Amino acid sequence: MHENCDQVVEKMTLSERIGQLLMIGVSSRGISDSEKRIVEETRAGSIILLGNTTAGKSAVRRVVSDVREAAHGPDGVRVMLAVDQEGGRVQRLKGAGFGTIPSARVQAKQSDAALRRDAHAWGRELKEAGINVNLAPVADVVPMSMVWVNRPIGQLRRGYDSSPKKVAAKVTAFTEGMDRAGVATAVKHFPGLGRVRGNTDYVSRVVDTRTTRHDDALAGFRAAVEAGTDMVMVSSAFYRKIDAEHRAAFSTMIMDEMLRKDLGFSGVVISDDLAAAAMRVLPAEERARRFLRAGGDLLIVGDASLANTMAEAIKREASDDPAFEEQVTNSATRVVAMKERRGLADC
Repeated sequence: MHENCDQVVEKMTLSERIGQLLMIGVSSRGISDSEKRIVEETRAGSIILLGNTTAGKSAVRRVVSDVREAAHGPDGVRVMLAVDQEGGRVQRLKGAGFGTIPSARVQAKQSDAALRRDAHAWGRELKEAGINVNLAPVADVVPMSMVWVNRPIGQLRRGYDSSPKKVAAKVTAFTEGMDRAGVATAVKHFPGLGRVRGNTDYVSRVVDTRTTRHDDALAGFRAAVEAGTDMVMVSSAFYRKIDAEHRAAFSTMIMDEMLRKDLGFSGVVISDDLAAAAMRVLPAEERARRFLRAGGDLLIVGDASLANTMAEAIKREASDDPAFEEQVTNSATRVVAMKERRGLADC
């Protein structure tokens, strides 16, 4: 971790550190007054633009500048803007200035060099619109037999291929292309949503009964880590053969043992949307605390109205428990180090 970023984080108040752990959802068509207030109150360090817009690059640039105005982070640390721009059914930003990105299934038909070139071009479009992070690529491997019953990935054509080796090659090309454009990536959804049926966006309990700790299907995640991905997004599903008790986003075994130790990942561990259906079975405070306690760093809060509740819960816990406060500081430092690498922090 960047040593000078430690000092930057050390100078922050606890509220500012907690703000660095929040990625709050606002509409890609424009930030509302209530969202502006929440961003300001929570000191949110990251914003995700949600929903689709066809208004084009200059309109998105205006939204980005409104967001930057609303965000008041600590000195020398700027707000980070993210979007889901995978391609196909999941391309949030469209219109003049944004090319049409094909689905991962179609991207996989290109050579690695061609995909790297294309990802670089798509990344430049994002960069020019003021976006710093693309929450992509998808490294989930959907077996041939499950392509049409796998709701989160297969049915939406979000997976590259049924071969882990091919997925790894395409994930690498996409990650490298984005990186070359100066855009951070978040490979997803660790340890994979390729073998489930339900979609965690809409169903509370999604269970994978097959994936194991050292599974071949993890090849895409390993490749992304080796290619220098900035973040790994952890899924909200349960993995019965890895940790029968906790969903991935609350599992120390998955985030610490598998991701940090087995794969050697030292970057930012980001949640999937903590406001999605899979998570709504728990109070908002509990979701935030459990994710951080288990080893997560950055919380996606798709429903901005939950952000204050989550920030306050983290603050109470950190004030009561020095070990938890240290985790908050370590996570904030990882986020700031990532920002520094992407030109958003002066360490």
